[in-house]
Amino acid sequence: MSEPSTKPYLIRAIFDWCADAGYTPYLAVQVNEYTQVPMAYVKDGKIVLNIGMDAVRNLQLGNEDITCGGRFGGVAHQLIVPMSAVIGIFAKETGQGLVFQGQESSPMGAVTGAGEPPDGPSPQGKPTLRVVK
Repeated sequence: MSEPSTKPYLIRAIFDWCADAGYTPYLAVQVNEYTQVPMAYVKDGKIVLNIGMDAVRNLQLGNEDITCGGRFGGVAHQLIVPMSAVIGIFAKETGQGLVFQGQESSPMGAVTGAGEPPDGPSPQGKPTLRVVK
């Protein structure tokens, strides 16, 4: 049995943090063939959704997808966002949150197997850090 992805758990954690802090949680989504959102609001294949409790109804943050009802231009829509389509989740007011890199990627520095380093070439050059505000 494969290990479950950490992505849905991290999304729920940031959502809860936003709710506790009084922030508005926004979900950044890469629209694909499995994503059900109003296409008129998609720009460059992406859409940002307000998933705050005041903006949506029947929000379900599942392990496979995120579903809810929302209104766009006064018209009700049922939204379905697969976890694989989620780019990130952040607080509108502060911009703080998480951005996911690649499709179901593992955290940087993760170890695979029985203590073996991940396959592939090692990164070249000096690692850098930057402040994200």
